[in-house]
Amino acid sequence: MDQLDQQTFDAEFVPLLAELTALDGLAGHEQPVVRRLAELLSPHADRLTVDHMGNLYATRTGRGPGPTVMIVPHCDEIGLVVRHVEPGGFLRVERVGGVSEAWLPGTRVRVAGHLGVVGVKAGHFQTEEDRRRVSSLDELYVDVGASGAEEVAALGIGVGSPVVPAAELAVFSGGRRVTGKALDNRIGCALLVMLFRHLAAPDLAGTLVGVVAVQEEVGLRGAQVSAFRVKPDYALAVDTIPCGGTPDVPVTASPAVIGRGPVIPLAAHSLVQRFFIHPGVRAMLEGLAAAEGIPCQPAVFRGVSNDSAAIAQAGEGVPAGSVCIPRRYSHSPAETADPGDCYHAFRLLEAVVRTNGPDRRFDFLAGGTN
Repeated sequence: MDQLDQQTFDAEFVPLLAELTALDGLAGHEQPVVRRLAELLSPHADRLTVDHMGNLYATRTGRGPGPTVMIVPHCDEIGLVVRHVEPGGFLRVERVGGVSEAWLPGTRVRVAGHLGVVGVKAGHFQTEEDRRRVSSLDELYVDVGASGAEEVAALGIGVGSPVVPAAELAVFSGGRRVTGKALDNRIGCALLVMLFRHLAAPDLAGTLVGVVAVQEEVGLRGAQVSAFRVKPDYALAVDTIPCGGTPDVPVTASPAVIGRGPVIPLAAHSLVQRFFIHPGVRAMLEGLAAAEGIPCQPAVFRGVSNDSAAIAQAGEGVPAGSVCIPRRYSHSPAETADPGDCYHAFRLLEAVVRTNGPDRRFDFLAGGTN
């Protein structure tokens, strides 16, 4: 595998991330993202397929025997869906995934690819109560610049049309950190592309299956289907994860911090799923990180989960864990991450693939307790 330094990695990774975040892929409407990732992965895969649900499978077969490792980023993003078109052309919407009403008013959005704005009452007309409270989703509406329902229909917009923020990736002054929409989880998708691009034939034993999963934001749905299909020997979800270290989110509330390397979640629970990392997978990740000098942040989370929770329970059970990038301002149009964390995550995933071989085993009893 090519030995990339961080500067070379950033020069390739950040433009790739900008391209992927510019695509709209609301959960259940991921076709533009899956289509582009298929194009990017196809030259580097021995086999490429898409299942009925929309999950994309890129397979590389190694030089010799070894286990099948499944590396899984999800490609969907949160947003809204049109539930009603009013006679005046305004759109009423329903949430898809963890959207907060707090950031919606005044936000630019794309509705089925067309520019829109979430309406906000002018300050001149707001009461003191209006200024203090957050509008409910039932009160909010989207304006696509149409003067009636007929103009909306002529744009190809109707009930069920996807709505996502319009927020291009931007680089902060200083050239390091980036911000924009859908970093959760186009970062993981970009890391998978980078892994396949820089994976030379001699660098793999066993089988690598990269899965671009759909519908993670609405219940970890695509990953569960893909794990039943692939039946991997072990699996890693590659995702982003909320972090602390800001004035409003202390590290006691969220233990990961941006800029200190990828996060290895040891346990997590949310309303969707509970997850505990397989002890053998934890030992593998922490051992490789120590051997390669890769900074990592082991952490326990509440209120979050990712595809590893669904994968772990597939079939007869899969040894599973995840490698996550800390992100600020989660599930907003201003998600913020550090490409340095992405670089170290790439190095860790590369080490997992490079050392894959017949001796890799995951004995639960051998894992022990630290």
